[in-house]
Amino acid sequence: MAGSAAELVELLELEQIDLNLYRGSQPRRTTRQRVFGGQVAAQAVMAAQQTVEDALVIHSLHSYFLRPGDHEVPIVYDVERTRDGASFVTRRVLARQHGRPIFQLSCSFQRPEDGMEHQDRQPDVIPPEDAVPIADLVRQRGQEAFEEWDREWSALDGRYIGTSAMGLPEDPDHPAKARLWVRIDGDLGDDRALQAAAFTYASDLTLLGAALVPHGIGIYSSRLQPASLDHSIWFHRPFRADEWWLYDQASPFAGGARGMTTARVFTREGELVATVAQEGLIRLRDGRAQSS
Repeated sequence: MAGSAAELVELLELEQIDLNLYRGSQPRRTTRQRVFGGQVAAQAVMAAQQTVEDALVIHSLHSYFLRPGDHEVPIVYDVERTRDGASFVTRRVLARQHGRPIFQLSCSFQRPEDGMEHQDRQPDVIPPEDAVPIADLVRQRGQEAFEEWDREWSALDGRYIGTSAMGLPEDPDHPAKARLWVRIDGDLGDDRALQAAAFTYASDLTLLGAALVPHGIGIYSSRLQPASLDHSIWFHRPFRADEWWLYDQASPFAGGARGMTTARVFTREGELVATVAQEGLIRLRDGRAQSS
C-alpha cells in the first residue's frame, strides 16, 4: 500500500502500453497477501480518465472485485470507450492479471453545468483536531500492528469520531454507524482527476468495519474472512481528497455473510460532495455470530 502521499501519487501514475491499454505498478513495500481493492479501483479511474477530455469530470463509478489481486506483478487496465456524448462520456475498464480479469469498472464523466441544488445537512460532529488519530488506536493493538499500519497506510490521516457502539448518540433505528475524518496526508496538487482517484483509494478502507459494529468483532479478527465485493461512488461536487472530509457511514443491513454500507461525504465546510456504497463479504470462519 502507500506509506506516504508521494507513494500514492506514484502508485496512481500509469504507463500507457497501447491505445486504451495501461499498466499500473505495485507498492514498493507491502506484506499484504492480496492487492488492496482501493488501489485497483483508483488505478482504474486514472486509466479511464486518460481517455476523456480534461474538462470532463467523473460523476459516478460502479465496480466489482472479481478475484484477489497479486501484488507481485503489475495490473493491466483495458479501457473501452463505451460512449462519447455531448454532455456525458462513459467508460468501462477491465483490470487483468495472469490473463484473467480481477476487477471491473464502469464510470461516467460529465461536462460541468449549472442546475437545481439541495443537500442533506452535515451531522454535528467534533472537528478533526479533537478526534482520535486512527494510528493511536492501532498502536493499542501492539507495536507490530502499529508498524504495519505505518508501513501500509500512512498516506492516509484518519481521525476516529465514534460508532454506534461507542462515542455516537444512541440511535436504535440505525445500529451500525461509524464516523471519522479522513484526508490524504500530503499535498496532491490541483489535478481533479488525481484528487478523485485518491479519494477512491481511501474510500475502500473502513466501510466493512461499519457493518461489523453491532456484532462484537473487528475487521482484523482472525475469526473473520472480509473482502470488498462491489463499490460505487457518486461524485456530487469536485473536492480535495487531501483536505479533511467527514466519512459518515451507516450499514442498513448484514446477512448471508455479506454487509452493506453506505456513506455520505462532507467537506469541513459542510458541503455534501460524494455518496459511497459498498457490499462486502463478512464471513465468520467459525460460523458463530454475535449481534445486539
